Amino acid sequence: ALGRGLGVCSTPGCRAVLGEPLGNPERPPALTLGQWQLLTELLHHDPATPELGAVLTPDGSTVALGPLLAGIEAGLRSGGFGRPLPTLDPPADPLLAVTIAEALGTSFLLAQGGDNNATALGPGGCWDDVENPQNYTLRGPPSPVPDPVAIGAMDGTVLGARLAQGPLPVAELLRGYYGTGNGSEAGRPPSSYRRRDFGALAGQGRLEKEVAAVLGLLRTLSPTSELLRDMGTQEVAAVARRAAREFSERYVECPAIVPRCLWGADPYRGTPALLQPPLSSVFLHHTLEPSQPCRTFGACAHAMRNMQRFHQDTRGWDDIGYSFVVGSDGYLYEGRGWHWVGAHTKGYNTQGFGIGIIGDFTASLPDPDTLALVRDELLPCAVRSGHIRSDFTLRGHRQLGHTDCPGNALFQEIQSWPGFQ
Repeated sequence: ALGRGLGVCSTPGCRAVLGEPLGNPERPPALTLGQWQLLTELLHHDPATPELGAVLTPDGSTVALGPLLAGIEAGLRSGGFGRPLPTLDPPADPLLAVTIAEALGTSFLLAQGGDNNATALGPGGCWDDVENPQNYTLRGPPSPVPDPVAIGAMDGTVLGARLAQGPLPVAELLRGYYGTGNGSEAGRPPSSYRRRDFGALAGQGRLEKEVAAVLGLLRTLSPTSELLRDMGTQEVAAVARRAAREFSERYVECPAIVPRCLWGADPYRGTPALLQPPLSSVFLHHTLEPSQPCRTFGACAHAMRNMQRFHQDTRGWDDIGYSFVVGSDGYLYEGRGWHWVGAHTKGYNTQGFGIGIIGDFTASLPDPDTLALVRDELLPCAVRSGHIRSDFTLRGHRQLGHTDCPGNALFQEIQSWPGFQ
């Protein structure tokens, strides 16, 4: 209620689903004045500064609170808690309407009507200090769906769908979903599966249908009716198709990559050399140190900083050597990334990407989800996005140098993977 009173969910479609806000609510007795002030600051919605109202969650994701809370409210109300939701005409799923469908439809309409450089999705952003985050800054001109809004929308959809099955205390729901991040978890938090879980609830075909339905609803509402005034049914369908496809490609079918600025990377030393994609090879490594897989964002970010320090200060390299590093927390970590020549496989660095999995895999394997993240998500995504060739070859580090890397167990495993040679 506080968020709604402060302008969260203030768009025409969201108001049509959840109703008009009730004005500024009173502070509940359960909250201290400090907590109330913090919430008021976090939830004060200002479309001109979309980086406000985003929080860094324990799993390392930056989540916009607006679509998250809208999804939670829609889920609670469809589960019988609070006022019932209205029946929309044309029929649309209220949960998807308030989390992603309206924002996505509006974003692609504006990008289509604007100049050729207008983007409909992104950008991402970074926090000023990973250990003590205060300020978040977007890394480019914002669209209506910057990365935190996309992530908040996916989380709002997943959690709203859970609440529609029956109410649960919201604090318990959030704590269980994002994990506590104190390093004690045995497995990954459910939030690290958001892309898979959102895809199961709203695959590309379903998302396309819901974006088209919401655009139909916006035709009847002011001021969005102006945006759609000269558009026929087929044009609206084309916008919905493109929006669903591009959102799915960016946020559902490809794994999340934690950017350098978020794990606290030091600057590159010297001048990086550009790669010439698509590359023909992928080289798989294990890090050996740390020998234990990292299972939380904090532990993985710490391991990344230690590896970079070792590669730069002890080995004398310009930067961390790997192109990407894989944690057992469900995330990839950006090393040299897609564009710059790495220092991972001597003599072959310009020919392929070096992927390191955190841990020592001489005698044991990474957990099945971590293997699947590389085999079933990263590699197909790299082909689709043009970074590697469709007929790429996959090799273990030991095939190209005097080393036991990537460990006996992991080397045995990858021999059954697509592209292994």
